[in-house]
Amino acid sequence: MRKAEIKLTVELDDNNVPENITWESTDGENQDALPVKSMMLGLWDPGYQNTLRIDLWTKDMPYDEMKIFFCQNLLQMGDAFLRASGGDPMAEKLMGDLKDYCEHFSEKMNIMNK
Repeated sequence: MRKAEIKLTVELDDNNVPENITWESTDGENQDALPVKSMMLGLWDPGYQNTLRIDLWTKDMPYDEMKIFFCQNLLQMGDAFLRASGGDPMAEKLMGDLKDYCEHFSEKMNIMNK
């Protein structure tokens, strides 16, 4: 069995606010830690039938970038669900609805061209 490791490192200030976030993977082409400004990690707990989440962003993450980050995450979760569903027609319909919502979201947040 092959294993891969994903490592997240969060540097906090004196008030426990993230100043720097880096990530690295043993499976990636680049073995160096890469800096990021925000992360969302969702894990499924089968025992409690609940999602465990870690959402972090650095204090220098601009609000305009945060809006784009959220919109792109919504779309990527929809794409992942569609792939996981194996072509379920209802999932395809819901993905269309989600794309419509994300278009509305991006229009309201003024990020249409980003």
